[in-house]
Amino acid sequence: MSRFIMAAAPVDLAALRDELHVSRAGGYCAFEGWVRETNEGRAVSGLDYESYEALALNEGAAILAEAQTRFEISDSIAMHRTGSLDVGDIAVWIGVSAPHRDAAFRACRYIIDEIKFRLPVWKKERYLDGDTQWVACHHLHRDHDHAHGAHGAHGHDHD
Repeated sequence: MSRFIMAAAPVDLAALRDELHVSRAGGYCAFEGWVRETNEGRAVSGLDYESYEALALNEGAAILAEAQTRFEISDSIAMHRTGSLDVGDIAVWIGVSAPHRDAAFRACRYIIDEIKFRLPVWKKERYLDGDTQWVACHHLHRDHDHAHGAHGAHGHDHD
């Protein structure tokens, strides 16, 4: 089973977290990305995510494998939703377990940055006024490239 999931329906995140709770890990870090109620000053009622699923699954698995190689982590799992989501729904979830917290935090940040940069996912916002608009859901740079230095040491945040 791949540790990267594209899901058309809500996922049991507690079960995913439990998979990361292993005896060799001393800590766990997670990131949840939620659908927010506004974007660029417009009231949002929800989002519709579409993906090229086969490529997204392959790319997501590659990102997790890279994190495993780059950071001293025990394990990682990531999930990205597709379909219609409402305000407050979880759109993306990442969990990382590691012997030490620094590696877990850095790997979690790396995974979300790479997902936002590389995953073939498209987002259409639905607005309260009835309008819809396709919006970019990819960053033009990877935050970890700019803020972490050659070895991933976190200096400051650009968000």
